[in-house]
Amino acid sequence: MFRTARGYVSLSIGAALATMALKIWSFQVTGSLGLFSDAAESSVNLVAALIAFWMLTLASRPPDHDHAFGHTKAEYFSSALEGFLILLAAVTIAISAGSRFFNPQDIVNVSEGIGISIIAAGINAGVAWILLRASRRLRSISLRADAHHLLTDVWTTVGVAGGLILVKLTGWQLLDPLMAVVVALHIAWVGIKLVLETTNALMDGVIPEQDQETVWEILNPYQEQGIRFHALRTRLAGARSFISFHVLVPGDWSVKRGHDLCEELEQSLMHALPGAHVMTHLEPIEDPVSWKDASLDRAVLEDS
Repeated sequence: MFRTARGYVSLSIGAALATMALKIWSFQVTGSLGLFSDAAESSVNLVAALIAFWMLTLASRPPDHDHAFGHTKAEYFSSALEGFLILLAAVTIAISAGSRFFNPQDIVNVSEGIGISIIAAGINAGVAWILLRASRRLRSISLRADAHHLLTDVWTTVGVAGGLILVKLTGWQLLDPLMAVVVALHIAWVGIKLVLETTNALMDGVIPEQDQETVWEILNPYQEQGIRFHALRTRLAGARSFISFHVLVPGDWSVKRGHDLCEELEQSLMHALPGAHVMTHLEPIEDPVSWKDASLDRAVLEDS
């Protein structure tokens, strides 16, 4: 549908505007605090999508003199800010719910409010599905964070709708602010997880396990040719990943033969892992320092 992550974020911005309008309408129709909390989360979606668009614009810039490895880590600022905004929305909802406990209000037009909210949830679910597929293809943490936030919004709407149905069936008005508190706690947990995930990524976490498996699959067959590897290092930076390792070959190889092997390894990994930056270091296998722990055993590589 779109070629870049920014194109998909534009779709998210449009969805946030539409769902926020629908949920504000449903709140005005019913007076439900639960629906107000749902609308508040949608406003966070809009701000988060706008921030994501800005950060993705920065992340798409090519490397320059001051940023030799590019600007891809800018995506993490987007996911971190989104996490904090989610926490802010949770606090706002909890404060509003607290006041409603002491001053309960009647809820009206429940069926109409639920119907409007379901339409909004359908929009969010559809856009979240599209963003999740795009995040895997484009390897974008911003799109993934936005998609999971939208899915959280869907479940929030489902929970609020369930609470309104119970209010209608039982007539117990306090169920509405009670559901708003539950929603606030759920939103806060999502925000905390997002902040923790972003913090881990900013500390140069390793590439995903599935990508590590791909590295093993490509390097393993070369052992049959007498090649050894060690000092494997990986890290993730937004849509880009960085992989480095030492290549141990017989000392009587020519420089060209060793260089060609390293080029072959680098191209194979970059083809299998789009967006990867691969760096190799050639060493003679006879060197006792190089030979030490020069094995493709995973425990050795992960400790090297």
